[in-house]
Amino acid sequence: MTGPKQAPFPTKEQIAAFIRESPVPVGKKEIARAFQMTGDQRIGLKALLKELEAEGTVERGPGRRLAPPRSLPTVTVVDVSDIDEDGETVARPVRWDGSGPAPRIFLGPGRAGHPSLAPGDRALVRLRRTAPDTYEAQVIRKLDRRDGVTRIVGTIESRRGGGYLVPADRRQKDGLFVAEDGRNAARDGELVVVETEPGGARLGARRGRVVERLGDPADPANISLIAIHAAGIPVDFPRAALEQAEQATLPDIGSRTDLRSFPLVTIDGADARDFDDAVWAEPDSSPTNPAGWHVIVAIADVAASVPPGSPLDREAFKRGNSCYFPDRVVPMLPEALSNGLCSLVPGQDRACHAVHLWIDADGQPVRHRFVRGIMRSTARLTYEQVQAARDGRPDEITQPLMDPVIAPLYGAYAALARARERRGTLELDLPEKVIRIGDDGRVAEIGQRTRLDSHRLIEEFMIAANVAAASTLQDRNHPCLFRVHDAPDPARVHALAEFLEPLGYSLAKGQVYKPRMFSHILQRAAGRPEAAVVSEMILRSQAQAVYAPENIGHFGLSLARYAHFTSPIRRYADLVVHRALIRLLGSGADGLTDDELQRLEAIGQQVSATERRAAMAERDSQDRYLAAFLSDRVGGIFSGRIGGVTRFGLFVTLDETGASGLVPVSTLPEDFYEHDAASHALVGRRWGRVFRLGARVRTRLSEADPITGSTVLLLLDADDGAESFESVGGTPAPAGRRPGRPGPRRPGRSTPRGPRGRRR
Repeated sequence: MTGPKQAPFPTKEQIAAFIRESPVPVGKKEIARAFQMTGDQRIGLKALLKELEAEGTVERGPGRRLAPPRSLPTVTVVDVSDIDEDGETVARPVRWDGSGPAPRIFLGPGRAGHPSLAPGDRALVRLRRTAPDTYEAQVIRKLDRRDGVTRIVGTIESRRGGGYLVPADRRQKDGLFVAEDGRNAARDGELVVVETEPGGARLGARRGRVVERLGDPADPANISLIAIHAAGIPVDFPRAALEQAEQATLPDIGSRTDLRSFPLVTIDGADARDFDDAVWAEPDSSPTNPAGWHVIVAIADVAASVPPGSPLDREAFKRGNSCYFPDRVVPMLPEALSNGLCSLVPGQDRACHAVHLWIDADGQPVRHRFVRGIMRSTARLTYEQVQAARDGRPDEITQPLMDPVIAPLYGAYAALARARERRGTLELDLPEKVIRIGDDGRVAEIGQRTRLDSHRLIEEFMIAANVAAASTLQDRNHPCLFRVHDAPDPARVHALAEFLEPLGYSLAKGQVYKPRMFSHILQRAAGRPEAAVVSEMILRSQAQAVYAPENIGHFGLSLARYAHFTSPIRRYADLVVHRALIRLLGSGADGLTDDELQRLEAIGQQVSATERRAAMAERDSQDRYLAAFLSDRVGGIFSGRIGGVTRFGLFVTLDETGASGLVPVSTLPEDFYEHDAASHALVGRRWGRVFRLGARVRTRLSEADPITGSTVLLLLDADDGAESFESVGGTPAPAGRRPGRPGPRRPGRSTPRGPRGRRR
């Protein structure tokens, strides 16, 4: 006789459905009983449930019971946490009571399809669940993290009883009401700054008052102001900080080292206004260092004018760094210091914090020594001027400096460059857009910054000084704010390797990664059609550099110790490093305080956040200027390449201007497109079109709005830039259809639509 027939073992999907449909949390006993499991099958059930938990399909509740993952409310508040390797904005819920990790939330496009928010922002969003641990979100409104008071810039329109603010920031999904007595005489269509009322951030209760009138929104001078206000960057200095800056004086030489006999020079961009570093070099005359070099890097002594805890210090800490826009600078310090007393202008005595560096013929450090001194710059030189002199075309300023100054600088640079080459740094030489503004405030020219040896010279001198600062502090166990850059996440490198393999580049998986490995791939790709996308993907695979008191080294520069010392006029982190050296070396009473020592981690977090804020605002301003430049060419045809692939569309970088515009997924050839994160592609579910990162495309400019910075493009050809799914190893398209071509529709059949009726 045979026993009763054993029930088949259920699939994961069947068990997940049972847990999901159960009105109460269940345990293994209830699941086993429901599926009539035997003893052996119950053993397999345990492993299967662990898989479901790891996938996030179910989670543990009270009493070790199983239940579907906690759902988030349809409308909730999120904090933006990251921009992933595909350029998608990722957020996390402010409140999460689940037992496992919080679900990932991908923010959909804001106005005109642009990404919604930046890391560090908080927003009210509407959610749509796409997987057990994944949501898509549409931003309803950006929120303020502090007291409910937010400043929003936009244009005002008359409404009954007052006015209505239409935000200029594309990340703001809704406007707000302005009562008549809060309009501050602002005219219809005028660009204004409105401050929301405390407690007025509830949905449907947005009210505010005009606190600043910026004028005509078409005025090019307002383009950067919109980005500045949208990012919340402070513009005006408190009166106490301005008065303190005006009253600052040059310190007496006293115990300082007199460096005025050294012909130190500053080398900066032609448009630079603050000069915080000066350099000098000579062959080392020491018999113990044949063919070596003696270098001096002198840095403005900002610490002498900005005492810890003073009004100036508090404002500098709040700003974190200076912000640079095509038409202006928002400085970290008032102009009386940044362009005056602390700027190393030629022919003027200035307080400085200098480091003597002795390096050998191969650029290796021999020794170094820090001093606080008084210096006098011999000349203010530009990168182009110095390079022209080096190339045999000196002018009246550089001619007398050729032998005593410029030639030794290049000699020391050659040694430092050899050291850089040996240690194998990550050489990501990405093109940098330059937007030149004409006398009328409009974009006169868009180009790329030329990278010269004179740029590299200053970069190597500054790196050497930064390493010396970090080494001095760490060797004597003194707390420091390091500039750290972690090794890339293995998961990101694995994804990079899979992306590069079809292009013919190999990156071994599972080993200890070195910067040289990535640089080798970049060298191989140089000059080839895929060079730009290879560089972009390697950049995306890297970690973000931050400031922290715990030193983990700098992966990109292949350095074990690194701190920012060379730009205290424009970076608060450098001022902290100066104060740490002053305290350690006993070179003044204005060194790092006990309170600052206790707050180093918080200081690092603040200056890392303000650095990201500045970068986002600077890119935002560039987007608006580029949109303004293109605004009279709507309808024009532009070639470019796909520079970003997200679930809500393709970002195309235009060849002519470097502007990046969105091709919304709803405008792609009719299909339902799925985002393949591993392949960085949008794949048509039905007809098999694949739009992949790096593909060449031709587009028509559909929208260019300088007020919102929106640039929207449409593919010129249905198959432009697309390949078939078969060509990348996918499932063949339906029989009888050519991959990448839509078949005929039956009469009356509507356009295929994605969630919420979006055409895809």
